Amino acid sequence: MMRNIKVLKFGGTSMGSAEAIRQVISIIKKPSGNVKVAAVVVSAMNGVTNQLIKIARLASAKDAPYKKMLTDLEHQHIKTAKELLSGTHKKKTLARIDELFRHLESVVLGISRLREFSPAGLDYVMSFGERLSAHILTAALNAQKVRCEYLNARHIIKTDERFGSAAVDFKKTDKAIRAHFKKHEILQIVTGFIGATTDGKTTTLGRGGSDYSAAIVGAALGAKAIEIWTDVSGIMTADPRLVCDAKVVPELAFEEAAELAYFGAKVLHPKTILPAMRKGVPVKVLNTFRPADTGTTIVSSFAERRRHSHTVEALTFKSPVLAIHISSPEFFDGNGFMARIFEIFDLYRTSIDVVTTSVTSVSVTVEDEKHVRSIVREIAKLGDVSVERGKAIICAVGGGVNAAGVAGRMFTVLGEHKIPVEMISQESSGVSMTFVVEEKDAKKALKVLHKEYIQG
Repeated sequence: MMRNIKVLKFGGTSMGSAEAIRQVISIIKKPSGNVKVAAVVVSAMNGVTNQLIKIARLASAKDAPYKKMLTDLEHQHIKTAKELLSGTHKKKTLARIDELFRHLESVVLGISRLREFSPAGLDYVMSFGERLSAHILTAALNAQKVRCEYLNARHIIKTDERFGSAAVDFKKTDKAIRAHFKKHEILQIVTGFIGATTDGKTTTLGRGGSDYSAAIVGAALGAKAIEIWTDVSGIMTADPRLVCDAKVVPELAFEEAAELAYFGAKVLHPKTILPAMRKGVPVKVLNTFRPADTGTTIVSSFAERRRHSHTVEALTFKSPVLAIHISSPEFFDGNGFMARIFEIFDLYRTSIDVVTTSVTSVSVTVEDEKHVRSIVREIAKLGDVSVERGKAIICAVGGGVNAAGVAGRMFTVLGEHKIPVEMISQESSGVSMTFVVEEKDAKKALKVLHKEYIQG
């Protein structure tokens, strides 16, 4: 049963300055009927995580500039705290910032002395960004008489030891979240992006980690909604940097949003919404700096959505990707050939994006080139292999993507603009259609299709 609570998440831009944090506070304080804000999940201040990664890498190479970068980072947080706070709140927060930076300094010094750092060490260094921003927001809210507590997510989000992109143990995590919030009924300011192993080692949840943290907390609590506050007014029909007439999509199903996110839309990471999807908790994408905008609501039922969606509603693309083509007479025999191919990709932890097959061949696309040589070497034992680089995947979503005539119209207009298409794949329920083009044609294809389906 859903409770009358919601979980808010604010990204790095929303936490990027004292002025932005004041805007965050005004959103948190705004009445929302009988729905209470139970948790606010925060990212590190804008750019801080990248700076922390750079500091760790420079320190491991004994490169002196890391010391100045560390000092500059500390001054950035001190400046923000001083602009937001006064009196006792300022004094306590500055002391906390000093404590965290002295600790971080000692960790980085250790990296410099050893001249190396492990994935576990990097995760620990990266965790300081969210810890600092969450402390500052907690103090700023308390200063404005909003009762709240700082919550380090390492106490509630339990993961494996896959540092850099840890997998969440949902059974342990859901239990820990519910137990904590049962004991702590006031607003919790939660560090996004981070978790911990069962023996207490700090982990990070990978790209989009803070959004993921919010979805994990919201789903565990059975919230009425999870609100992702960012610097855009929702999920767009296309990347507005490429398509000037792009507009906000008011509503999408979870499956549609996941497809867009996976194939390149930057607002959400695909795994972000999975916990919410499993529990049927709506996710709203809203603009911190334009809070009156309606944003995009991601709802649970695609079956319901498709009743009032009759065409393509949004487009995105992923590039660069490479295509791997495998052909073998064995494929025709159907003796587990496909299973053996997928086992090889699984062995090298390489995700496949698009798959197409013919009688004697299979083609796949991958984004991660790290293990491609090894994968090709293994697959070559099964048949002939060729690799093509410089490709892009176009993805179109909408409840009417598989309606009669939509695909024909799509490929006709691409043909008219001399854009060759290959590896066409359509999801059976009609959530999406994907196909591969040359990377040089990707932006043109996006603009052409947006004009045809959305602007027209």
